[in-house]
Amino acid sequence: MPFRPRTAVSGAILATAAVLLCPAAAVARPAAAPAPPGWSAAPAPGAGARPSDRDRPYFYLAGAPGTVMNDRLSLRNPTGRAVTVRLRGTGARIAFADGEVRVPPRTRAAVPFTVTVARDAPPGDRPAALIATSRGTGDGAAGRHTVPVHLRVTGPALAALTVENLSVRDRGEAAVIRYTLVNRGNTVLAPRLAVRADGLFGPVLRRAVRTLPGRLAPGQSADLTETWAGPPALDAVEVRLTATADGGAHGSATASYTALPWGAVAGPAVLLAAGAGLVVVRRRRRAQGPEGERGDPVASAAGDGRPPEGERAGPAAELAGSGAGARS
Repeated sequence: MPFRPRTAVSGAILATAAVLLCPAAAVARPAAAPAPPGWSAAPAPGAGARPSDRDRPYFYLAGAPGTVMNDRLSLRNPTGRAVTVRLRGTGARIAFADGEVRVPPRTRAAVPFTVTVARDAPPGDRPAALIATSRGTGDGAAGRHTVPVHLRVTGPALAALTVENLSVRDRGEAAVIRYTLVNRGNTVLAPRLAVRADGLFGPVLRRAVRTLPGRLAPGQSADLTETWAGPPALDAVEVRLTATADGGAHGSATASYTALPWGAVAGPAVLLAAGAGLVVVRRRRRAQGPEGERGDPVASAAGDGRPPEGERAGPAAELAGSGAGARS
């Protein structure tokens, strides 16, 4: 291949110009070292590996009632000053080998702890946590770290759900259905609810199964309501609520509801009261006789031996009276 001196010279000139114009690109400079982070707390990995949040983001412990489980919490202090960290647990029976640990500069400390499952603990999940708090000693060492603990109590799972305190009440042109859901099992439940109502002439309300917001922990209850817009104006209705959840949980309850508008109730009541009053008045009038009429005069005279008022005495009586007066 023939040698081309002009091309080689041109390339050398361009390379030299690039170095002169961009010295940073030609000479690599070492990157500045990042500032050391503050202390941290995380689950301690096994086999002496370097602790990292990517190894175990949280603790997962499982055991039967009465079990005592052991694990270790890793404390890292990459700062230039010692850090004193206080440790405590929440949500479970957690005990540390030492409740307060002093971590020297640029040192890692593994702190053993135990989690004890109560003998009467029902099977299911139990959220817990390890909380590490340090006092301010400079270099960003002050702070608080929370490490989650997912505790599972092993044993037969029981999913049980009940519907309690069901009632239906009027509220203007609507009705309010009130009820209470209770988790009677040992697992966390996400309840689903179906509502139906049947009147004298057939169904009047149908609501398909839907998942309710929120979850129920074992032993937890929730007071809830359902609004029924436009219930029947005149009917005797039976309302039924059915709650279900995963694991075979099933519960239901019924309540009676009689919808009677005020006009339908007040009208017959007023007519009945008016009729009863009329009957009483008529009976009193019959007992007293016609207004202004008195008793029989003949019967009165026979009763007291005196002549009726306004009548004159007979001729014999007048005569007898005259004779008596003459004698005197």
